[in-house]
Amino acid sequence: MSFEQDMAAEGEPEAEFDPGIAARLPSKRVAAGALLRDGQGRILMVEPIYKPTLEIPGGVVEADEPPLDACVREVWEELGLDLAVGRLLVVDWKPRHGVWGEIILFVFDGGVLTDDQIAGIKLQPDELRAVHRLAVTDIAGRVRPSMHRRIAQAEHAARSGETFYLQFGRRV
Repeated sequence: MSFEQDMAAEGEPEAEFDPGIAARLPSKRVAAGALLRDGQGRILMVEPIYKPTLEIPGGVVEADEPPLDACVREVWEELGLDLAVGRLLVVDWKPRHGVWGEIILFVFDGGVLTDDQIAGIKLQPDELRAVHRLAVTDIAGRVRPSMHRRIAQAEHAARSGETFYLQFGRRV
């Protein structure tokens, strides 16, 4: 069944039992990224131009966009790679921090890239400065501690075949 057929099968949306309640409910940001590795097991990290820390390829999930689709779109936009992104590795909840509200982060398996794929990366110049290939241990200090924990858990999930639920980068 297609997404449109699934939506039609849902029927009419439920009416608000308390007018305005939907607008008062909290909303969370959602982001999706891909754990991409090279043949030596190093993680591909991107260097954004707008922040001092590295990131995995990915970004914010748009309205009415599934997280997996957002991940595929972001990898294409940021790196010029048309990948069949694989299974979910981790879901992480990150609390409010400063001006940034809480967020749910999905990390999907982007697989192991060939040398030709890596050589063919075309960075989005208005967003990314560089791409780095780093061992998980070398990522520490170049990302926030919660991101380092998330990447380490995602890398473990990729190797073990498991999927993990995290809170602030820690398994619960």
